[in-house]
Amino acid sequence: MESMGKKKPRRPRRSFTPEFKAEIVGLCRRGDRSAGQVAKDFELTETAVRDWVKQAEVDTGERNGLTSSEREELAALRRENRRPREDVDVLKRATAFFAKETR
Repeated sequence: MESMGKKKPRRPRRSFTPEFKAEIVGLCRRGDRSAGQVAKDFELTETAVRDWVKQAEVDTGERNGLTSSEREELAALRRENRRPREDVDVLKRATAFFAKETR
């Protein structure tokens, strides 16, 4: 059975430099254009632009939350922590496998 509605193909995930994000945030903060208008002008999603503005507010202390450097550190610690957990999981499976083999 064919799908009822045709979905738009997803656009590949884009990445933006911190300088570009800062420029977009500056345009939004100036107040002459809304975040939605800036997003449309630069072919960005309004959600992304609003998130960048919020993160800039956190970084400058205007809003509570994790700063960009704290987010980077947290992500690095989570990556670092994932490896030992994966190693433990492999060892648990190997132990279970060999325990079953010896019976």
